[in-house]
Formats: sequence, C-alpha cells, structure tokens
Amino acid sequence: MSRAPAHSWPLVLRAGETILRPLRRRDRRAWDRVRENNRDWLTKWEATRPAVPGENSNRKLPTFSQMIRIHRSEGRTGRSFNLAIWHKNDLVGQITLGGVVFGALRGAHIGYWIDQNSANQGITTHAVTVITKFAFDELNLHRIEINLRPENAASRRVAEKAGYQLEGERPRFLHIDGQWRDHLCFVKENPRIL
Repeated sequence: MSRAPAHSWPLVLRAGETILRPLRRRDRRAWDRVRENNRDWLTKWEATRPAVPGENSNRKLPTFSQMIRIHRSEGRTGRSFNLAIWHKNDLVGQITLGGVVFGALRGAHIGYWIDQNSANQGITTHAVTVITKFAFDELNLHRIEINLRPENAASRRVAEKAGYQLEGERPRFLHIDGQWRDHLCFVKENPRIL
C-alpha cells in the first residue's frame, strides 16, 4: 500500500493577492455573509443529497463548527484539502482538492465556488492553478479532474484557462440541485509523472 506524501496542516497556499487556507471558527461571520449573499447564485450548482432507500432523508448539513472539524480531519489525513479563497483579505469562495487517492491512480478532483461579485476576475482560475500546482509538485499526483455541468459556461472557462482538457461526458454523474445531473469531465495530467 502506498502512503501519502507528507504535508503540513493547516495548508496555506499564497499567490499574489490570493490566499487559500482552511476556514477557522472566527471566519464564521464572513462565511455566513458570503453564502447568504450568494444563495440564489450558487443553488443551481450545489450538490444535494439524493433520497436513498434505507437512509434517513432528514439528515441535516453539518453546522459550521462541524464542517471545520471535518475539513481539519480530512486535511490532516491528506484525503481532501478544503480551502477558503481569500482575495485582498475578503472571503470570496472555496476550493477543494478532494478524493485524493495514491497508489496506482494518484489522482484527485477539484471543486470550487466563487462569490458572484468576484466572478469573471480570474480569481477562481488562479485558485485552480495554485491548488493544481500543489497537487502535482507536493503530492506528486498524476491526474486531476474537474467535473462541471455542461451549461456552466463560466466554470468551463475556468477549467480551460487553467489548462484542463475536455475528456468526455459523465451522464447523471452528481446529484445537484435536487436531480442527478450530467457533467463534463476536464482533466489535467502531471507532466512530470507520465
């Protein structure tokens, strides 16, 4: 069994005016504000929980404190790196390098969201580029995927500008906004591990 490479937690990635770092308890006010201000903007892209026979359908999302604990645990083990996107000292979004697998696959996937007022400024593309570099240079991953809805033109531009290539379609891939939704899969491979 392959072991994950060593990394320090909490992970902080800095590039220019953008900082990617884990959320802290004291970030709750900023988090609540940006999520509330973007509720309508994000709803159609947000993952939802499908009804599964035998599972409690009344499960609630974790509280902010529970989310922080989950992110911390996942980050320490190297399974997932959930980082807030800060730009000019403002919380403007979040990016996740998740599903990290070592061994023969050495891969992961990236997901992200951005505040509507910060969209189309290159911040998300910059964050994707920074976390991709970390994944390739520090974790020595081979392959990273970004899966996005076909109608999400802005997210597609982010993937393409960050150097990800369209690999194909994934029908009914993720449960988003209450239904199983088709996705496009964009991929980038580590040129050092080919």
